[in-house]
Amino acid sequence: MSADYVLMKGNEAIAEAALRAGCRFYAGYPITPQSEILEYMSVNMEKRGGTFIQGENEIASMSMLFGASAAGARVMSSSSGPGFDLKQEEISYLTSNNLPAVLVNSMRYGTGDGEITPGQDSYWVSTRGGGHGDKRLIVLAPASVNECAELTYLAFDLAEKYRNVVEILTDGAISQMIEKCTLPPAKEHDIDKFDWTLTGKPLGVKKNKMNNLTNIIGHPAYSEMMLNKFKTMFSEEQRWESVMTDDAELILVAYGISSRVCKTAVREARAAGIKLGLIRPITVWPFPRKAFENLPESVKGFVTVEMSISSQMGEDIMMAARNSKPLYGCLTNVNIPKAKEIVDFCLDVLAGKVEPMEVI
Repeated sequence: MSADYVLMKGNEAIAEAALRAGCRFYAGYPITPQSEILEYMSVNMEKRGGTFIQGENEIASMSMLFGASAAGARVMSSSSGPGFDLKQEEISYLTSNNLPAVLVNSMRYGTGDGEITPGQDSYWVSTRGGGHGDKRLIVLAPASVNECAELTYLAFDLAEKYRNVVEILTDGAISQMIEKCTLPPAKEHDIDKFDWTLTGKPLGVKKNKMNNLTNIIGHPAYSEMMLNKFKTMFSEEQRWESVMTDDAELILVAYGISSRVCKTAVREARAAGIKLGLIRPITVWPFPRKAFENLPESVKGFVTVEMSISSQMGEDIMMAARNSKPLYGCLTNVNIPKAKEIVDFCLDVLAGKVEPMEVI
């Protein structure tokens, strides 16, 4: 990282990076732990020539996003937990109409209204989708404040490249922590650059209509187009980080705040002669299956480290590894894991004291 940095919260880095990426429409609703995104946008969006709206609720905010995206604007909304659940129907509408948008989900723990503490149990709703129909979102999972800025900036380009919704899946810890951050350069987005956008026309002039099969859902050509898009995203957009996997006996798999602790656990384990490694998904969809190719014969199993009770990422790990090795779950529920706890858990695995888990 260069010396030209600022100290920011993760939420603030997301908001500033979105503005620098040319986002000029934001609609959302406050909810912990992402409210600083909305607050930052409310202060700074008008200064950049954009529009900020605090909708009456999450559903209304997403409907506003639909209209602004159809007009060609770079758009964003953010929420958490039950607020993100309310966005699902409009996410389905956006994807079915091939409209780009960036959404931020700062995870909080628990079902229903849940708690306001950090969590990682929104993995399923983000990677499997809570809405109806066949849809896929590209889901980026930052593990630092700097990545909050980098991945948000990238998200707008990916959204337009695929005409699809891209989600930033962060957690309450990453959202709220303050770190050094190098911000990307500011750029402007041309709202009229795409031929599929809807534009205003004077009376008597034929109006544009969104093309590319967006209005004939169920038509074979539409289905083929969507499937090809999903295949391309899956093939070309897998991102990950591998740490000391070349000779590992156990490989931890973690994202977000858990992955930061896992890096410390790997260092401490290696210092004690325990061969741990780490695969950190940066995209949780598409899940980085390529990271699990050509792993050494020394690998005895995988350990998913998540702040959940259900091993929500476990199924993806088993598919990526083609069920070739056992999977163990170091699941910490509402608590941010501790490095010593992870190392001790791995020692018990290697000693045969922990049963492999079935994904539930």
